[in-house]
Amino acid sequence: MANLTGKTAVVTGGNSGIGYATAERLKADGATVIITGRSKERVATAAGELGVTGLVADVGSVAAISSLADEVKAKFGKVDVLFVNAGIFELAPLGSISEEMFDRQMGTNFKGAVFTVEKFLPILNDGASIINLSSINAYTGMPNTAIYAASKAAMNSFTRTAATELAPRRIRVNAVNPGPVVTPIFGKTGMLEEQLNGMVAAVQERSPLKRLGQPKEIASMVAFLASDEASFITGGEYNVDGGMNINPLLG
Repeated sequence: MANLTGKTAVVTGGNSGIGYATAERLKADGATVIITGRSKERVATAAGELGVTGLVADVGSVAAISSLADEVKAKFGKVDVLFVNAGIFELAPLGSISEEMFDRQMGTNFKGAVFTVEKFLPILNDGASIINLSSINAYTGMPNTAIYAASKAAMNSFTRTAATELAPRRIRVNAVNPGPVVTPIFGKTGMLEEQLNGMVAAVQERSPLKRLGQPKEIASMVAFLASDEASFITGGEYNVDGGMNINPLLG
């Protein structure tokens, strides 16, 4: 396990799924962990289960992100690990993409991520680690995910530039691209259960490992990138996808 003893870590969207699993892992590795989320009740429940601090903030609001950074500074001082995880996933085919859907996904997944980094930069220690949660959807051309995929492709581009600009402070910036993972985000797409089950079955069949990933498997990569064991790694993208991105025609 990575040694994060004495480090302070912030996990946005940490009340469920990959964020929850990562908060659990970072704490197990010795970090002081703060999770954030939009729902006061869900954040409080998750924080209680994990034994971490929970703060309410909607990353779709720059003002809320700014207030979050101020609160973290007041309560914890400097931050060593920033896991930019909060995001949403909505499906729509071309011809049915609404302006509202575009704004929601780009506003949360990309704008929210950018301004999370912006607002936390003043309280990041030199030598800190920023990990951005992206997705292999940035590359796969999966139908009905044009805006989601575009938001993640933008995230990966931002990661590379941020890594270059923040190198003088020894702040490392990397992106993790999960493949299909068992998380609550799929249940929020509005798909009928039969449709959702069909999509999951098709994805599993196309995966070289013939299964979906588990949140803790993504958390392991995040914990590694957060640690000093990854001290010479920055500007990278790491696929944790069961091989799907290298075998797009399999199945």
